[in-house]
Amino acid sequence: MAIAVATGYALFFFISKYVHHICPACAASHFDEDAARRFSQIATALIVALAVHSATDGIALGIRREIHVATAANWSLFLALCIHKFPEGFALGSLLIGTAFPRLTALGWVAGVEAATLLGGAIGFFFLANASVFWLGLIMAHVGGGFFYLAAHAVLGEMVRHGKQLVITSFCAGVALIGILNICLRMLAS
Repeated sequence: MAIAVATGYALFFFISKYVHHICPACAASHFDEDAARRFSQIATALIVALAVHSATDGIALGIRREIHVATAANWSLFLALCIHKFPEGFALGSLLIGTAFPRLTALGWVAGVEAATLLGGAIGFFFLANASVFWLGLIMAHVGGGFFYLAAHAVLGEMVRHGKQLVITSFCAGVALIGILNICLRMLAS
């Protein structure tokens, strides 16, 4: 299991290091004015990296075995994925428009990248439905490793730019909100 988490973390690390930052919000904070002028040259790499990110989101949702049961865990993952698609799409769209993409073209690319979530979900649901619990656990651990990378990268990067106190307080508030929502969803499901 630890190896699967490490491979997920490593995948996102290498994509972010050698292709482009896999998180559009993180990508925006890593550019100076000169890099922003050259950004249009690497917009394709960002689109590919985010499509990989979106597909892993979909796989995480698609391999859930008991989709028909309204459990707190199913709703929690589904809501988290839906909610984070909005700022992710806005960030990507803003970056593409900032590189002189026409608005309609940028919107089309954002829709395509976010639709990769549906592709990942279909792959998870249709092709991994009969996989053993062992393999599904490894896949989920791999996807979780990528999410650990995104969280660690975002928290550490923000601590450098904005100070520890604010970032740790915001991070803890986010974790507490997730916990509260999970408790509320569990109460509603029972």
